[in-house]
Amino acid sequence: MNYFTVNQWQIAGGVAAILVLLALAAWLLLRRKPTEDELEAQRRGFLVQSGRLVDGMLLDLYDVEALDGRTRHMLLYNYRIAGVDYECSQDVTMLADRLNPEQIRIGFPCSVRYQPGNSQNSIVVAEGWSGLREGLPVLPTFDDPDPLDRSYSRRRKSPRN
Repeated sequence: MNYFTVNQWQIAGGVAAILVLLALAAWLLLRRKPTEDELEAQRRGFLVQSGRLVDGMLLDLYDVEALDGRTRHMLLYNYRIAGVDYECSQDVTMLADRLNPEQIRIGFPCSVRYQPGNSQNSIVVAEGWSGLREGLPVLPTFDDPDPLDRSYSRRRKSPRN
């Protein structure tokens, strides 16, 4: 008949495993959880680092009353990826030091950063990046083009050997 004998190493290993599990449980319960603003800042940082760029259009800037009584500034924009139109909004309240609401031109094009594989996760403005444009692009103009000048359409003679 065999009897199982427990030696001191097995007891110490069991106690150590229980202490590690208790410490992990205490850390999970007592750790400081990030606020919604911190989670939003992490999301913006992730999109600045790994997001792809696409052209979009600014639609509106409006204020929303939050549940806690604060007023949130929201930026509404749209963009198209692979034939699918997305209309999203971004909370720009925390970016007040980088963004002046009076300078946002509704109806202007913008650049949008989005997450590949999750195209509705997108931003227009972040701490270190902005997709807002200051104005429309200026196309080159010619002072006085000659409508009768067709020198550009003449055939050039090619050298023959």
